[in-house]
Amino acid sequence: MEKYTDDEIRAMPKITIKIAADYLGISTNLLTLGMRNNVLPIGFAVKNEDAYRESWSYSIIPERLIAYNHGKINEIQVEGIEKNLSRIISQFEDLKRDLVFLLSEKEE
Repeated sequence: MEKYTDDEIRAMPKITIKIAADYLGISTNLLTLGMRNNVLPIGFAVKNEDAYRESWSYSIIPERLIAYNHGKINEIQVEGIEKNLSRIISQFEDLKRDLVFLLSEKEE
């Protein structure tokens, strides 16, 4: 089990399940189960719809992984961050709609 530094984690283009598990000092099974059940707030686990077998895709966010490892993030903080991001995205989409409307009026 290799132990990675915070800087090494930040520098990686993609963090695999194995790397994240080694960094946290847990098994890959525990890490994937934690992500699937939304109790390990280090990224996203997405269930792939396949008629033949169940499969999952994982996206691990370096800063969340590092913060979780240092005890500086919890599920409530993550929910707050995601709620704020959703609100910002919604406001951006409203602005985009208004801009498209204004530009379409200008063309007429």
